[in-house]
Amino acid sequence: MAYGSFEDLEVWKRACQLAVRMYELLRECKDYGLKGQMTRAAVSVASNIAEGAERDSRAEYVRFLHIAKGSAAELRTQVYIAQRIGVLPDPEAQSLIAEPKEISSMLHGLIKYLKT
Repeated sequence: MAYGSFEDLEVWKRACQLAVRMYELLRECKDYGLKGQMTRAAVSVASNIAEGAERDSRAEYVRFLHIAKGSAAELRTQVYIAQRIGVLPDPEAQSLIAEPKEISSMLHGLIKYLKT
């Protein structure tokens, strides 16, 4: 799995797209606490992938990928809450739950690869 930089990783690209989507969907949201938490969690996924990739060791890279996975799980939890309180409509929420799950799965595969 050779790549030139983190920008080449599909998982990073998808994490960035997810963060942008969160900002777009929550643009009009007046629940600033939840909005802030959700956008920070979404940005954290892509940011930790990038930060880990730029570290000088595999162990550090793996550590940051685990942090990214944690942020993806945090975002999924926040989407469930946003759905239940009416901030996000059901169809949109289901899509927003599925994407971080897929990203987590991709991160798991990358972690597994880096540990071998």
